[in-house]
Amino acid sequence: MSVVAEPKIDCHNHIFDPLRFPYGADNPYWPAGPEISTADQFLHLMDAHGVRNALVVEPNSGYGLDNRCLLDAIEHSTGRFKGIAVVPQDVAFAELVRLKSKGIIGVAFNPTFHGVDYYRNTRELLAKLVDLDLYLQIQVERDQLLDLLPLLSQFRVRLLIDHCGRPDPEKGIDQPGFKALLALAQNGRTCVKLSGHVKFSRQSYPYVDTWPYVRALAKEFTLDACIWGSDWPCLRVTERIGYERILILVETLFPDSGDRRKLFWETPRRLFGFAES
Repeated sequence: MSVVAEPKIDCHNHIFDPLRFPYGADNPYWPAGPEISTADQFLHLMDAHGVRNALVVEPNSGYGLDNRCLLDAIEHSTGRFKGIAVVPQDVAFAELVRLKSKGIIGVAFNPTFHGVDYYRNTRELLAKLVDLDLYLQIQVERDQLLDLLPLLSQFRVRLLIDHCGRPDPEKGIDQPGFKALLALAQNGRTCVKLSGHVKFSRQSYPYVDTWPYVRALAKEFTLDACIWGSDWPCLRVTERIGYERILILVETLFPDSGDRRKLFWETPRRLFGFAES
């Protein structure tokens, strides 16, 4: 079976539909041109590449705290989508309950966009996530995780780490932020997205300088706690990469079809409750 035909759940992607859901006027970045990916367009792309389900992430770019586009995509996906929302830090418990009922399985923090200080006063929000068994998805880069750990250690919230933690590929496996990420494998409630190579690589495709970090994460967390995402439609990249080439990169890193089945299908289906399809 080719990598395209293998069953997959894409666990990191974004929907942009500015004609139906205009961007916020105060948002500093409006995706345009090839960065546009409506729900219908993405579903067609999924069908062409053997992707059965998707965990759609509310983007900071374009929409920020406005989850309407995401919720509409989930509602009309006939069960194929679940979502990660972006919410105000003082979001009401009832609103989180409503979002969960609409297919939201977690909330995103993005210090790469807002900085670490933006999340200093989120204890009440983290407590609500624990009570509702919602994930906290975190996108950090370099050593930002170190600054968040004192806060995160106070709560038994389930963690999703974006894009391999976005280490500096020139500083090696022993750089402090990446070592701290590897240590989270021991808490039994953290999983990592083996995705976003282009976001931290210093090279062109196939981003060979990111491979040691992917392999270290897969070894430490095991593929029972690793998932895959395309990061489609790949905002602010310096080179355009097609969806199939993203899949071929996974096949290169994980040549065993059994490993890919766990990464692509079994682990995300178990973690996020997608139905057999």
